[in-house]
Amino acid sequence: MIPTPSTTLGDARVDGYFWLRDRKNAETIAYLEAENAYTAAKMKRTEALQAKLYQEILGRIQQTDQSVTTKREDYFYYTRTEEGKQYAIYCRKRGENGPEEVLLDGNRMAEGKKYFRVGNFTPSPDHKLLAYSVDFEGDEAYTIHVKNLVTGGLLADAIPNTYYTLEWTNDNTTFFYTVLDAAKRPFKVFRHRLGVAQDALVYHETDERFTVEIEKTTSRAYILIDIGSSLTSEFRFLDANQPEGELKILLPRVQGTEYDVTHHGDSWFIRTNDGARTFRLIEAPVKDPSRANWKVSIAARHDATIESVTAFRNHLVTQERERGLMKISIRQFTGGEVHYIEFHEPAYTAGLGANAEYDTNLLRFTYTSLVTPSSVFDYNMDTRERVLKKQQPVLGGYDPSQYSSERIYATAPDGVKVPISLVYKKGFERNGKAPTLLYGYGSYGISMDPGFNSDRLSLLDRGMVYAIAHIRGGADLGKPWHEDGRFLKKKNTFTDFIACAEHLIARKFTSADRLAIMGGSAGGLLMGAVTNLRPDLFAAVVAKVPFVDSLNTMLDASLPLTVGEYEEWGNPNEKPFYDYIKSYAPYENVAAKEYPAMLVTAGLNDPRVSYWEPAKFVAKLRAMKNDHRILLLKTNMGSGHFGSSGRYEYIKETAFDYAFLLSALGLE
Repeated sequence: MIPTPSTTLGDARVDGYFWLRDRKNAETIAYLEAENAYTAAKMKRTEALQAKLYQEILGRIQQTDQSVTTKREDYFYYTRTEEGKQYAIYCRKRGENGPEEVLLDGNRMAEGKKYFRVGNFTPSPDHKLLAYSVDFEGDEAYTIHVKNLVTGGLLADAIPNTYYTLEWTNDNTTFFYTVLDAAKRPFKVFRHRLGVAQDALVYHETDERFTVEIEKTTSRAYILIDIGSSLTSEFRFLDANQPEGELKILLPRVQGTEYDVTHHGDSWFIRTNDGARTFRLIEAPVKDPSRANWKVSIAARHDATIESVTAFRNHLVTQERERGLMKISIRQFTGGEVHYIEFHEPAYTAGLGANAEYDTNLLRFTYTSLVTPSSVFDYNMDTRERVLKKQQPVLGGYDPSQYSSERIYATAPDGVKVPISLVYKKGFERNGKAPTLLYGYGSYGISMDPGFNSDRLSLLDRGMVYAIAHIRGGADLGKPWHEDGRFLKKKNTFTDFIACAEHLIARKFTSADRLAIMGGSAGGLLMGAVTNLRPDLFAAVVAKVPFVDSLNTMLDASLPLTVGEYEEWGNPNEKPFYDYIKSYAPYENVAAKEYPAMLVTAGLNDPRVSYWEPAKFVAKLRAMKNDHRILLLKTNMGSGHFGSSGRYEYIKETAFDYAFLLSALGLE
């Protein structure tokens, strides 16, 4: 411990582990490596279990596999994997039965690298060129390359420090992309013309709360610049046939107003919360989309949130969330008939898949539940016929009829009903003795919808119950659910989760000494907060890349994401937010008391949650907690926020996490 004092708004604090922020200090790296060695030593007795879990998980995966093809004009694009190889191979065929063209082989590209991930993968409109980007560090700063798909050669164009979005204009020689500032914020949009050395800056966002992304309308008529913060949106658009044309504002930003758009003919269809907390759909002319020309296409409903809108030539498709479940609505432009795609399970996840064609009556959607493997359907929007294109193979004789899924509700301290999705193997008895894993996230309006994961069978087949707490802060029950779990209502996220845990115990699904919890990133903040609040309620905790040094991070505007997240957490340079964040920030609230068994992970190159957050949290726990339960820190020294990039290495990480849980719960 090296005490580092600081004072904010008159409040003096001392950070004993501030020194861990200096990754250039050899002592910092040595500390992390020592923690890794300690973790390996403590987990050595589970190595046989880890190996068994690895083989179980791997044994359910069809290692040589292929995705469903995505049609775009005459080409069918897909990825495939080969047994024993870590990375996907990106391919296409001209015509559904044409010969295969390998466009990128991730395995060759990753040779000699600790980390590898493809970011953008965008063919030109004439399909002769491919703009793609790669990250070899895990820091999410990608380099763009362009491949000639006719000759197979790489062009000289190479653009570093770019982000995820890239779109071609219709001339096949120009594309737009975004670059990162020092805080890893995508803040500038450039126009790149092949072979031209100097790229043109077309947009610079100076407000640090906002990020920029590039989209192309499904109609392929316009390039869109999506400028957004957590609470506010603005779009600018450009004729995709005129790369050097005028960039126009669709609707100017208004603080607190969110919107997005889809294009159809002479109209924009605008999904907005302007005058509608749960969003409504507006039709406005492309030539003048100002408010005076708005026409309501779909009115807001208090019991359902409109989450997305997509226009095809003859159909308008919306995704809506009602009572926590996704619904897909289809409206014909001619005649205006509306219908919903039917789903029948009590808890499921459905959403739009890859829909690259505009002039089509086929809608690609995906479907999954806690017992139904991920499935891809093509749905005829006119005849309402659906065709299953592929269901995720689960090897080893998986039988969904042997598992049960249900949705129950806990009551939060303020009386709000909080959904819990559950899955378990049939034969389970509700006697309070079953080991249970409760998962949660609860931030940024991101929903934790119930979906299938074949890895999870290794827990269910050992008698565990798996549960998802659909807590406030996410948008599991729509936009109001998010609003009730952020800013000065953030503690609802934590008390909702605790209420879910207590409900599972009261309903005799489990008991406190058999209950484990897991969450990552902002869900890792959740893990830290609820463990500080109720350490007696949990037997084991897995916190993946957890945002646990929340106060210090939100006070440091130089860090990635900080300023942009003021609209989620509040700005701690203002007294009310400072006091509130300090009151729940996990690192600030570690105390001299007993804690559950804990596994905390980090990524050395993580740009979202810096490695020192979990490292400092564990160091403070070691110094202060007064129990002898296991506490482990595991830092991936060659990756970032998302863990190992290779699929086999990722399975090893899952097997490690599961071995920790099973060991902590006495299920070795």
